[in-house]
Amino acid sequence: SADVILYDRLVSEEILKLCNPSAVMVYVGKASGFHTRSQEEIHQLMLAFAQTPSTTVVRLKGGDPCVFGRGGEEFEFLSERGIGVHVVPGITAAAGISASVGVPLTHRGVAASVRFLTGHLRADVQADGADGEAAGAAAAADAALGSARTRQDDAEVVQGAGALKGQTLVVYMGLQTLPHLIHELVARGAGPSTPAMAVENGTTEHERRVFSPMHLLPDAVKSAELRSPTLVVIGEVVSLSKEWRARDEGWTDDGWKVAT
Repeated sequence: SADVILYDRLVSEEILKLCNPSAVMVYVGKASGFHTRSQEEIHQLMLAFAQTPSTTVVRLKGGDPCVFGRGGEEFEFLSERGIGVHVVPGITAAAGISASVGVPLTHRGVAASVRFLTGHLRADVQADGADGEAAGAAAAADAALGSARTRQDDAEVVQGAGALKGQTLVVYMGLQTLPHLIHELVARGAGPSTPAMAVENGTTEHERRVFSPMHLLPDAVKSAELRSPTLVVIGEVVSLSKEWRARDEGWTDDGWKVAT
């Protein structure tokens, strides 16, 4: 029944086919290094449509809108301007992908906590000109990796995490910064052989999965030519998956496994 739908890059064709055929469809997706709209432009579009009398506006996102999806910012922006907003929760990639692959994010005796991180930098530490959208900031993040501020941020991310002991680490949008994150984890005591996986296009027919010890994951991801969107999971829970346990099936001499 929506009159206007503003939708993101990761909304599938199957979902779009469920939309009102007479709705105005506005694509506002973002990819690495390419933004069709800045976040401020998206805010203003939503506001303009919402202020049109008798108009129902849907902001359609993949996953959960409030987990690295800017949903909270958009909710706040509209609410402050007197626009009524109803948030429909979704299944975030960490939960959906891990469950479908057979990797529990927490498991009794293995992992008592899980931590979600974004591989991209916050707006206040990105290179000049970046607009702060996590899903499109890979270029700025990569450009800024050599700065002292970035190294300090990464240290703060992993410091005090018990070197991954009893914890699962999930990294969204982390392909560009993965080598640096792995370096920081190992430097602070995480076991290099900690099980890890990277999943491209999770839960879709185009899904590809890479399994490897943590220290080999950047090379494994590069060799498999994984592309965004890719989710990274690091922790002993990865070893509980059927594919990890099948050590005699599909593992390369280099020490990793690629599955589809």
